[in-house]
Amino acid sequence: MRTLIVGSGGREHALAWMCARSGRFTEVFCAPGNGGTPQMATNLSVDATDAAGLARVVAEHQIDLVIVGPDAALAAGVTDACLSAGAVVFGPTAAGARIETSKVFAKEIMDASSIPTAAWRAGTVATRDELRDFAAALHGKCVVKADGLALGKGVVMCDDLATAELAITACLDDQRFGSAGERVVVEERLAGHEVSVFALCDGTRAHLLPMACDYKRAFDGDAGPNTGGMGAYTPPRELDGATLLDAVAQDVIQPCLDALAARDTPFRGCLYAGLMLTDDGLRVLEFNARFGDPETQALVMALDPGRFADLVIACAAGELLGNGREPQRRAAVAVVAAARGYPGAVTTGSPITLPLPDGSDTMIFHAGTAWESGTLLTAGGRVLAVAAAGDDVEVARERAYAVMDRVEFDGKRCRGDIGAAKPVAYSGQS
Repeated sequence: MRTLIVGSGGREHALAWMCARSGRFTEVFCAPGNGGTPQMATNLSVDATDAAGLARVVAEHQIDLVIVGPDAALAAGVTDACLSAGAVVFGPTAAGARIETSKVFAKEIMDASSIPTAAWRAGTVATRDELRDFAAALHGKCVVKADGLALGKGVVMCDDLATAELAITACLDDQRFGSAGERVVVEERLAGHEVSVFALCDGTRAHLLPMACDYKRAFDGDAGPNTGGMGAYTPPRELDGATLLDAVAQDVIQPCLDALAARDTPFRGCLYAGLMLTDDGLRVLEFNARFGDPETQALVMALDPGRFADLVIACAAGELLGNGREPQRRAAVAVVAAARGYPGAVTTGSPITLPLPDGSDTMIFHAGTAWESGTLLTAGGRVLAVAAAGDDVEVARERAYAVMDRVEFDGKRCRGDIGAAKPVAYSGQS
């Protein structure tokens, strides 16, 4: 089989690495890929949101399986175009991807399907007073979200009403997120333990991968602004994963799949559920319509690549044998190295020095990197992630940080507490 992986981030590098190691594919292509993907795939100069261009790639390279990575590609109808070109596709159609591309739609699905979630209100410029009143009723302890896609940055955690009002104004008046912020969701701010669940779905059935925890805030101790993700680890500490996954499958994933199928938009791909485990039980924070980033970089280190590839192929073809759970072979940790200033404005073009491979237990997954005149350069805010596996989380994180210490580029910044049981100091910045 020939496979095409759509996207250019760390998630797509990890998926390409998994596909190359699986033994299931004769050729792996990435469009457009990044500075690391040529190690195991052929990069093609086609933008991830160019649906027509990617459909031509399917025909020209006789692609059998397309794996769509980014949310923007799903929203742009890449799945629809590649299906029309004759490929099987892992990734929902644009209609199915609304579970991520519209937070209002996702909340409506949750309410209609009795999927537990936070109390919420949605509004526009015309109903901003209702949003403010709801935030005031929550004493300002709320979450303000742009309805559409905002590169992982359209969420503001508010501790007081003044902050909530500023966040609403940023969306509706300042148009900080463009059309994505024309509608705003305000929801109650939940307290508890946050985990990520990934379900590989074939339209009617689901196979759940091991849970992971990601770190969205920029700095240690969950301080600073939200980012696209600064690291992840699996399995979560101090949780009964098997019991929790059974509950998630029954109360969250299957009702969502059933609701989407009832709307003639069967979901084939990875359905991500971001959960908060509260004192009152689990609550769904959000759904995504694709693999998480950087959780995927950790998960591919913890799972068998051949088995992983077989599940992806079966889902894309609508041929899962039944609902199930994937056993966890190993623990894994992924630590992101970001450029100075991320998630705000960053300077790119800095040379990167990478250590030699440190055995099969570690891998460096590129994200914002590019080659120029034979030199590897920074080309984005999240530059790369070091992922490592081990018999437990402590061993995995020690391996990941040992390699991260030897990664060098100007302005390198990473959190020091990824996978840690307690906050730790980390001085490996450049």
